[in-house]
Amino acid sequence: MHIPTRAWASALVTAVLVSATGPTLAQDASKWPERPIRLVVGFVPGGGTDVSARILSAKLSGILGQQVVVENKPGASGLIASDYVAKADPDGYTLLLANMQSTVAAPYVVQSTIDPIRDFTAVRYIGSVPNVLVINPTKHNYTSVQNLIDDARAHPKQLLYASSGQGSPQHLSAARFSQITDVEMEHVPYKGSGQAMTDLLGGNVDMNFDTLPGAIGQIQAEKLRPLAVTSAQRSKRLPDVPTLAEAGIKGMDIVQWYAILAPAQLPKPILEKLDKALSQTLADPDTRNKLTEQGMNVGDGPTTPAAFASYIQDEWAKYGKITSSLGLTKP
Repeated sequence: MHIPTRAWASALVTAVLVSATGPTLAQDASKWPERPIRLVVGFVPGGGTDVSARILSAKLSGILGQQVVVENKPGASGLIASDYVAKADPDGYTLLLANMQSTVAAPYVVQSTIDPIRDFTAVRYIGSVPNVLVINPTKHNYTSVQNLIDDARAHPKQLLYASSGQGSPQHLSAARFSQITDVEMEHVPYKGSGQAMTDLLGGNVDMNFDTLPGAIGQIQAEKLRPLAVTSAQRSKRLPDVPTLAEAGIKGMDIVQWYAILAPAQLPKPILEKLDKALSQTLADPDTRNKLTEQGMNVGDGPTTPAAFASYIQDEWAKYGKITSSLGLTKP
């Protein structure tokens, strides 16, 4: 087969670059980390993902001997940050504090080319939190999920629910809730949980299926009233709050999980160092307690990069089905 001279030359240059880059990457990996690491968050400060990132970065900085700097790049349901990290050099200096939303749900709902299997290296699963259905008690006097359902049925499309963006766990939870209970509500998406919380507290929206870390402070201050959690079991942080299943709403299996991702093709030596450091971080009692206080079930999922990669594949398939059944999948 004839190969054009230009194409042959291009292929030769590529081969030389690959062969030259291999040892360099290995050498760099042996010295990693030599400078600060960016931990990118796809949401505004104050939400559950941001809070978790800052708790992790504090301990991780000490273990690695380099500062881990949290950098917020909100927008497009976390996909602006995901795209940024996916296109970064796979050198271990740019990481993503990912969650279920930005990894396996939003890419189906928002116009995006992100593929979590192709574009990232699975590093470490951190933990999960339930969503909690909360209302502003100064605006509504609901004391049960049924109160909310009755009002929503009496006033179709009048209730507004907030979320941290299209394809977020808040959005999917509320859409699934509407589907199961046959009520019509209007979606108001924000760039992050922090902004959604501000408007819920201000009375501009009526409800939110917020992640527990983002809502727990306002619940404890009695500025929000929790009606139910989306998890299969009651939350240890809110033992008196029923699950949606206990409230008679079956089929709600949506929870937010958090994890660390790196760009695809992260060198194995760096992956191993990073995984070990994160394992030490999560084993630290103070760090673990801070995450638990936010309502997170720490380490309730896969415990190795390989197992986490497999978990992402399963979740990618699961949320493809969920978004399709809700009519949310992008054309």
